[in-house]
Amino acid sequence: MQAIVVHPEFDLHRDEFLHLDQASHLAWGFLSVPPFTSWISVLIDFLGGNEFWVRFFPALFGAITIWVVWDLVKRLGGNLFAQSLAAIAMLSSALIRLNILYQPNSIDILCYTLVFYFLIRFFQSGKSHWLYILGLSFAIGFLNKYNIAFLALGLFPALALSKRSIFSQTHLYGALLLAVLVISPNLIWQFQHGFPVLTHMELLSTYQLVNNSRVGFLMDQLLFFYPSLLIWIGGLGYLLFSKKTVDYRFVGLTFLFTISIFTYFQAKGYYAIGLYPVLISFGSVWISDLSLKINLPYRNFAKAIVLIIPPLLFAPAVPLIHPFYSPTRVLENPPNYARLGLSRWEDGIDHPIPQDFADMLGWSELASLVDSAYLQAPKENRTLIICSNYGQAGAINFYTKTEGLEAFTINADYLYWIDLEEPISNLILVKTADEPLSDREKDFFEEYQEIGKITHPLARELGTTVYWLRAAKGNVNSIIKQEVEAEKKVWEQ
Repeated sequence: MQAIVVHPEFDLHRDEFLHLDQASHLAWGFLSVPPFTSWISVLIDFLGGNEFWVRFFPALFGAITIWVVWDLVKRLGGNLFAQSLAAIAMLSSALIRLNILYQPNSIDILCYTLVFYFLIRFFQSGKSHWLYILGLSFAIGFLNKYNIAFLALGLFPALALSKRSIFSQTHLYGALLLAVLVISPNLIWQFQHGFPVLTHMELLSTYQLVNNSRVGFLMDQLLFFYPSLLIWIGGLGYLLFSKKTVDYRFVGLTFLFTISIFTYFQAKGYYAIGLYPVLISFGSVWISDLSLKINLPYRNFAKAIVLIIPPLLFAPAVPLIHPFYSPTRVLENPPNYARLGLSRWEDGIDHPIPQDFADMLGWSELASLVDSAYLQAPKENRTLIICSNYGQAGAINFYTKTEGLEAFTINADYLYWIDLEEPISNLILVKTADEPLSDREKDFFEEYQEIGKITHPLARELGTTVYWLRAAKGNVNSIIKQEVEAEKKVWEQ
């Protein structure tokens, strides 16, 4: 599927590079994300570290999510028609777009689904081991992305209202203890580093979420699964009002509570996607039950039509929500990305191409420029590569043709990875278009030279420039160290 919907002229996404670099600097936490993704990155590196494996794993986690939904429908009494309808609804949704990118989102959605799945298995069987597997699933979700904490905030009041008896279960607290033990190394790491997750949330709120609206968040919920709108809304109604689903009413209440929390905080729309697989499961069972009650002469034909409708509705959106068209095609005949609200970036401004797509262009070009600059570096002296952001640094590390070359940036997790012990003689600086080389930087070196710029017109990094600075006049290490320590304080305050 990814080979079809991702045009080969697109590079990896800027966030993917950071996650891949984390494999070389394993820790129990990072400034931007918990550690689980870095463990997958180690496996990707072991398998060869190429683009195929980078894109394989999010697709794999998406496929596992569909399998869990398939089995959940069966556990709820659904037949093959209900299972097929649920799987088709999952495939005809925004999940396909999320699962083309190597980010924590794929595992986040899977863990959301597993929490519901194992809790339902517990209520069906009464066997306590499902609670412990539930606790482990939540812990993995937490170590993957802190977003799953919002699910817990919605789940506990929902259980208190509809399944209060669970709180008398001793094994529930054993499962909670297991989850705490599994996530405790990350909590200790956060404590030791001044809880940078709080700084990350503050920056996110200040520069990104402030451009979101509550109405926009709710509208996104309708768009993500619009081909199966009837299925998941029907599933929600089935959960809240049907006598058949009294034992599972907590699922519908959890959805309402969690969506309300996300709406209040003006969250990004995709944060809530993990809530929908379980609704689709119940909705598919509901539609299947309806089909059995309605005596139609062409019932099987009607079922086939119901199965075909989601992919038919989804087909026109496929080339819009994926980097399907070549950049040349986008420039010459721009698709109507605005129709689905895809042109608006985190800055609140409409652009010619979705932000995620713009974040997948120009990186190979940048790495080539840095390779050219590095050819000028005397091999007996150390040359350090400093970039303006983690996307630039990670892309250089991934696409460089020069063995042993490593780029850093004085932000994000790279703050803790820069080796400032060995003296630095030369610098390669990578600066965004709005960040020219300063007079201080020019005067500190015997010679400076502009190597080139990213020229791709659709790249978010358009105009990003590579500079070569030769022969430092003073102690470069001490200056960079001061900047690094100052930036660390921002994160660890």
